[in-house]
Amino acid sequence: MSLQSKPIIIFGETLIDDFPDQPVVGGAPFNVARSLGYFDCAPLMISRVGNDATAELIRADMQRFKLSATGLQTDSHYPTGRVKVTQDDSADKAKHHFEILPEQAYDYIDSQTAITVMQQASPAHDQGIFYFGTLAQRNPVSRAALYALLKETRAIKYLDLNLRAMQYSLTTIEQSLQFADILKVNEEELQILAEIYLNKQKAESEAALEDTDIQACATTLIALFKLQAIITTLGERGYAYLDEAGQYLRSTSEAVKVDVVDTVGGGDAFSAIFLLGMQRGWPLLTSLQRAHHFAAAICGVRGAVASDAGFYEQWQQRWDAETQPEFESSGAKP
Repeated sequence: MSLQSKPIIIFGETLIDDFPDQPVVGGAPFNVARSLGYFDCAPLMISRVGNDATAELIRADMQRFKLSATGLQTDSHYPTGRVKVTQDDSADKAKHHFEILPEQAYDYIDSQTAITVMQQASPAHDQGIFYFGTLAQRNPVSRAALYALLKETRAIKYLDLNLRAMQYSLTTIEQSLQFADILKVNEEELQILAEIYLNKQKAESEAALEDTDIQACATTLIALFKLQAIITTLGERGYAYLDEAGQYLRSTSEAVKVDVVDTVGGGDAFSAIFLLGMQRGWPLLTSLQRAHHFAAAICGVRGAVASDAGFYEQWQQRWDAETQPEFESSGAKP
């Protein structure tokens, strides 16, 4: 299948992260879309912004990352999304506090408009990939739009759970898992799911999960929700992958060395490159390894995406170089 016939559709929030020193365009789905946009995936981003100056920052970023604005709705009443970001601990750059403001434009994504756009802009959506999370489900309007889209397409449904405190319900989690084919969670989110579905008490300390715990929880969730696979990201320790066939892939214990600026968007970067691998037909292990290394590198820049195009170019060159011997050995042309 050609890349053009395997579209990627991304649904959810586009917003501004207000850091103490500067506003940064963000939103987990938009972070994923922008990384994919740079690598010429041309994902369809379905979201909603206000009729305000902040929306222009988002539109400018869409243009910079070669994203179509076809799926971006404009709301005349509610403002473009904003999140106030503060660093909890100056000694730990991974600790952030997010104040997610209520009643934002992305809470009011119109269902029929979204369906029409998906059908017209991605007519081959059934053969593609559909990414979604939970934040844009906090309001019944956008939640209804998402569920209508999910029911409309036979695309592989990739759920990045992305739980934000006080922004989700157990019903949202349950419904999302029912729709999902591939689930991506971080370590803390897996522990939350273990509490809900395995009646496991969360550990008092912040001790890392053992492989046996990860596998046990993932195995139960795969069976319960008929999932194809679960990816658990483990920060600098990498990832753990388990699929319905019982294949378990774990990254090497050696941490990727990076000078952390902030960890905002690390998980989104992982998702973006894993989806890139799905679209380009990379081997599974290659997709996981590249996603992990790219996510680590994103933690070395401010915000969820790099402002310098050279950052992305070096990764494309590296992947091209890694792929070249495969073409040469097979006698095929790249």
